[in-house]
Amino acid sequence: MASSFRKRHVPVRSGGLVSSEPKLAKQELPKGVRPSPIDGRSTTSTGTRSLDGLLAGHAGLALGTSLLVEESGTTDFSGSLLRYYASEGVVQGHHVHVLGVNEVWGRDLPGLVEAVSRKTAPVEVLNERVLSGTIEGNEPANSGAIGAGTKQVADGSGSGAGEKMKIAWRYERLGEFGPKGPSTSSSGAVFCHDFDLSKRLVLPSPSLMYFVPSATKPDFEFRGGSTSASPFNTFLNHLITHLSASPSTALHRVVIPNLLSPALYSSEVSRPESVLQFLHALRALVRKYSTQLTAMITLPLTLYPRSTGLTRWMELLNDGVLELAPFPSTAIAAKSTPGASTVHEELPQGMLKIHRLPIFHEKGGGGGETSGHGDDLAFTLSRRKGLVIKPFSLPPVEGDSEAQQGGLEHDHGKATKVDIEF
Repeated sequence: MASSFRKRHVPVRSGGLVSSEPKLAKQELPKGVRPSPIDGRSTTSTGTRSLDGLLAGHAGLALGTSLLVEESGTTDFSGSLLRYYASEGVVQGHHVHVLGVNEVWGRDLPGLVEAVSRKTAPVEVLNERVLSGTIEGNEPANSGAIGAGTKQVADGSGSGAGEKMKIAWRYERLGEFGPKGPSTSSSGAVFCHDFDLSKRLVLPSPSLMYFVPSATKPDFEFRGGSTSASPFNTFLNHLITHLSASPSTALHRVVIPNLLSPALYSSEVSRPESVLQFLHALRALVRKYSTQLTAMITLPLTLYPRSTGLTRWMELLNDGVLELAPFPSTAIAAKSTPGASTVHEELPQGMLKIHRLPIFHEKGGGGGETSGHGDDLAFTLSRRKGLVIKPFSLPPVEGDSEAQQGGLEHDHGKATKVDIEF
């Protein structure tokens, strides 16, 4: 007698025999690419974990989009973001195209952070790596360095350290995305690397990093009618040539530092009809090669403030717009009393404003606790941690006991218990 119970999602043939459904072969993604947790579109890392977690919940920069990073003042935090973006592309084997500068800019790319040893690693690093299952070897973790609770996770209760803990399938991939999860893709490859600003990245030979310096020099003699070719046209031709010649699986990154800076571009190039045509053409290339190309551009707001029409048009021609507002140097070096909330935390060096995020649609877009969009965000740049973006909060005022006690005094002296009680 045939049973009326059968396994779900298994088709039944006409004769009543159950046939196993053939498994579909997984499509291998290029190196440095993983699907978005919202809609499955391909994303790549910007080289900064906290920035990946802010990009509309996609846990990375979606392919076929561009990001404009604006910065006011004389600092170069946006340049550090751009170098992390370029370094990540070099490590992942992507084609990196840089406009406006020469090879000297590429020699200042930050190098990779060395692997943390278990003997010399801090307690916080060991705890994070044990919980994420990335400690090498089958030995149990040292109970003196980590707690007893994490030791059980590392030991696996008699099983090998490489065995994956079984949890509900719907929560299995939650740790992959977001700024706090391990930056690995579903294939096990590293999605976002850690870089050290004190080290320098050694470019491979042959290198896939191309530089198209500015062909026009600043006209200090104020001659009219410059006959030299525009660097924008040269760069567009360079991009079209490499994109058409490369296979469909090759990824390309466009890096444009300090767009329209007088140190790199002449006054002729800074005209609206020139730069806007270039951004229109670059946007068309990004849309045409939507599975291969991403772009990141930095703009000095001190020279081109957001109140001008040119800057607003440049923002409209990019998918995402971020603004870095560094604190004055006097505010960073201000004397503060160390307390429990500031002993293990670095002081913020500026504020981050999100004007627009790429691929912000009805299927998602972050927000809330996952991305921090809508909150006051601050950033901190350090040597090993890189640029860290987190919600901004003022620490409690400490050491101001005189001001607190001053409110309890009146004309007849200090307030007594009778005066305080209602």
